[in-house]
Parts: sequence; C-alpha cells; structure tokens
Amino acid sequence: MSFVLQVLADYGYLAVFIGCLLEGETILVLAGFACHQGHLSVPLTLAVAVAGATLGDQLFYWLGRYRGPALFARFPSLAQRAQRVLASLSRYDGLVVMGVRFVYGLRIAGPIAIGAIRMRPRRFAFFNLLGALLWAPLVGAAGYLFGSTLEALIGDVERIELTGTVLIVGAALVLVGVRRWARVRRGT
Repeated sequence: MSFVLQVLADYGYLAVFIGCLLEGETILVLAGFACHQGHLSVPLTLAVAVAGATLGDQLFYWLGRYRGPALFARFPSLAQRAQRVLASLSRYDGLVVMGVRFVYGLRIAGPIAIGAIRMRPRRFAFFNLLGALLWAPLVGAAGYLFGSTLEALIGDVERIELTGTVLIVGAALVLVGVRRWARVRRGT
C-alpha cells in the first residue's frame, strides 16, 4: 500500500482535511476510491474536502495579503506562477478565484497572488467557497469512478488470466505431446 493510502486508511477524514488544506488532488482522488470501497462516506468526505480546500485557500490568501511581496521576492518560481494568475485577474476575478484550484501549480500561488493584490476578502471568500464546492465533487468523483473502473478491470483481468492460464497449459501439453511423439518416432 502506498504511503498516501496508508495515511488515508489510518487517519480517514483527518487525512482528507489536511490533504485538501494543501494541494489536495491526490488525497481526494484516493478518498473517492476509499468511498467506492465503502471505507469512507461520500457526503462526509466531500464536506471535509470542501472545508479543507476552502480554509487552505483562505489561509494562502491572507498569507499573500500580508506577506505576498516578500514571498515573491524570496521564491521566484512562486512569483512566476503568480504572474499567470494576475494577468487574468483584472478581467475575470471571480472565475480566476474559482479556477486556480483546478490548474496544476497554481493551487497555492493563486490565492497568495490574489491576496497580494488585495482583492476584497468577502469577494475572495465567496468565490473560493464556490470553487471548492465544484472542485471537491469533481475530483472525488474521479477517484470513485476509478474504483468502478478498477473493479470492472479486475473482473476482466480474472477472466483474461483464466483464459491465458488455460491457453498456456494447453500449449505446454501440446508441446510435451509433440516432443514425446517425435522421440517415439525417432525410436529413442
């Protein structure tokens, strides 16, 4: 079992919350898979994921609001990612707030950049919550559907494995039979 799956198995909803507080995609996909297996509740997992994702982005927003320029000076790669967010923010601020959580590499940089340019806190909180309400079921569903696909695939693999085993054993028996027949024919 991978480290993330083990953490999820050991700590359940706490792992989902902390994972979604940070980046979140990996833990939420695995939590969706755990829901499919019956280890976690779908509604509770989604509620915890929304809470963790919303709180995490709020924390990064406030970090950007108070320490954004210093963070950008210290971490140039963060500043480069933030520039991508800032370029779109002036025209589509609500959509950008909702969308940064869906773009790889911007989940942390996005809220920091938005906080650094001092978007109104209530406006950010509103669109942040909307984004989390969209994000959690979409990403969680990916893990849940992966579980369904994996379950179907395992059933197919079992059938393929049985067929393959029968074919291999059959081919081995034919090969043994042909060799014996060849030896008998040669008289050895």
